[in-house]
Amino acid sequence: MTRKIPLANPVFDEEMKDAAVAAMLNERFVLGESVSKFEEEFAKYCGTRFAVATASGTSALVLSMIAANLRGSDVITCPMSFVASANSIIHAGGTPKFADASLKNYTIDPAKVKASITKKTKALLPVHLYGFPAQMKELSEIAKERGLLLIEDACQAHGASYDGRKAGSLGEAGCFSFYPAKNMTVGGDGGMVVTSNEAIADSVRSLRDCGRVKGKKYLHSSVGFTERLNTIQAAIGRVQLKRLDGWNEARRRIAARYDKSLSNVKQVTMPPAPDPSVNPVYHMYVIRCRKRAELRSWLQGVGVETGIHYEEPIHMQPIYREMFGYKGGEFPLSENLCREVLSLPMYPTMSEEEVDFVSEKIREFYQSHMNHT
Repeated sequence: MTRKIPLANPVFDEEMKDAAVAAMLNERFVLGESVSKFEEEFAKYCGTRFAVATASGTSALVLSMIAANLRGSDVITCPMSFVASANSIIHAGGTPKFADASLKNYTIDPAKVKASITKKTKALLPVHLYGFPAQMKELSEIAKERGLLLIEDACQAHGASYDGRKAGSLGEAGCFSFYPAKNMTVGGDGGMVVTSNEAIADSVRSLRDCGRVKGKKYLHSSVGFTERLNTIQAAIGRVQLKRLDGWNEARRRIAARYDKSLSNVKQVTMPPAPDPSVNPVYHMYVIRCRKRAELRSWLQGVGVETGIHYEEPIHMQPIYREMFGYKGGEFPLSENLCREVLSLPMYPTMSEEEVDFVSEKIREFYQSHMNHT
């Protein structure tokens, strides 16, 4: 039988099951005690004063931008991301403007951001892509200099740090996703906004719960949404949060082993390396490679699942071409990255032997195709 190595392998064990059942039996299904405890623990983990749980990472982004009053404004983000980053700006009544990625770390290029700012620009939305923090020092300086809000899309960066501070705590607000493929999950969709700005926290808390006034069930101060995190999922999230640092360390060990195993494959470019100020968490281990389609097919044939994150940059998605008239060529580095990136299996329970197998098959592929590369 052919072995199977999945791209991701979410953990759900007895402790999480017990926590879910206990919450189901003993708490309110909506906004039960586990939700507020999860928020307290997540805020403490990130080093922020507040955390507000939401139904998804996208809702975390949308609600934080509504709370920051970005309607009618331009928000600069990177086209090298999942489409939800830019969609959330539109849902919040703003207009997404793009600045290209940097080849240094595949996140938004601060120099390109500077050149993209206009009178309508009110905020920056850097994405910590693949669990690697964006260049926050430079972005923070730009935001301060130009009077812009800085909201972090940390949906792939739970536990990553920059200059010793956790992702999500570096801007006015940080947004996380607990989708099942993330570094930690809640057994389904879920999200979190972290902030030390009390007004933003209060606004998000109201907006996620139908726009209710605190303590008043049928009094509404805003046109809100129903974007609450399920109590049972919060209970699962609390257990996963305790495991997060250990899981992230395992991801770093796996990444280091991939780095070593693939370092001599000239057709492969490894992910950006950590440095003294940046500690990534390898939500995914993403290489850039030649002959991507053929390599992917080869790996699939030997039981190795891979992914492409992402096949098209946001501005080249059909709806963005239709709405904003993008033709291609506007953000060449992002467009080129989308043609080259390949996500390899990455999950905390992955064995050294499995990492070595994936690496060996990649080397085999390029050796057998050497005359054609």
